[in-house]
Amino acid sequence: MYQSTSELLKEVRKIEIKTKGLSRQIFTGSYHSAFKGRGMAFSEVREYQIGDEIRTIDWNVTARLGKPYVKVFEEERELTVMLLVDVSASDNFGTQRRLKKKLITELCAVLAFSATQNNDKTGVIFFSDHIEKYIPPKKGKSHILRIIRELLDFEPKGKGTDLAGALSYLARVVKKRCIAFAISDFMAPNYEREMRIAGRKHDLLAMRVFDPKEVELPKIGLVQFKDPETGELLWINTNKASNQKKYAQLMRQFVHNTEDICRKAGVELEHFDTSESFIQPLTKLFKRRG
Repeated sequence: MYQSTSELLKEVRKIEIKTKGLSRQIFTGSYHSAFKGRGMAFSEVREYQIGDEIRTIDWNVTARLGKPYVKVFEEERELTVMLLVDVSASDNFGTQRRLKKKLITELCAVLAFSATQNNDKTGVIFFSDHIEKYIPPKKGKSHILRIIRELLDFEPKGKGTDLAGALSYLARVVKKRCIAFAISDFMAPNYEREMRIAGRKHDLLAMRVFDPKEVELPKIGLVQFKDPETGELLWINTNKASNQKKYAQLMRQFVHNTEDICRKAGVELEHFDTSESFIQPLTKLFKRRG
């Protein structure tokens, strides 16, 4: 939580300057290429120019005016972007450049600014072990700034992660096909069925946010660990080679399982490391789509 409104607004402004600039300079064109509109709509007619396709000639106008005219079409966009944001307790973890929560906020801001610069609407679903908050899709800068404020200052009531519930909620509240980004560490149980259903109904993409210290066990002796979501306490000897090996195996298996679930659901997955810039993985994700 921020100590004052002015402190919060100052942080909102910092996020806006950074992510809006990145969106305008790097991601807006990639976003437009990756996520197409619903089709092409007639815009106007103009005189035929060398190189125009013959099939675009408007024969009625051509006959009336006595010289060739062609139809001009524009892409119909009016897309809706939904951000499914994991706000569970594990997102407050971070050992490198920033917390997972801060990385999630920056990713959401870039996606939202890219959407608004393409005249698309953006909405948000905050979830933990239940649906925390729903912000309906809208356009405009003031709406994006509200989303950033909520991302920075929102305090969830729940601590766990119910990704299945969030995906089901998306299917209920957003009736028309949308672009949906599920942004989480994916440390959640039993969401395979819901991801398949959401992936069929919507254009769903998965963005896994993680900290490098989550994939390795630091050698610092006997340590009491507390699960931030369940509150369970456990003593582990982190110097023990077998514990190091077992933990590494468990994390590799977890990542493999997450990738397998997304692949079977037909959902694109990209990994985002708190210790690195998100520009390269987000660019990769857009290029794969485009």
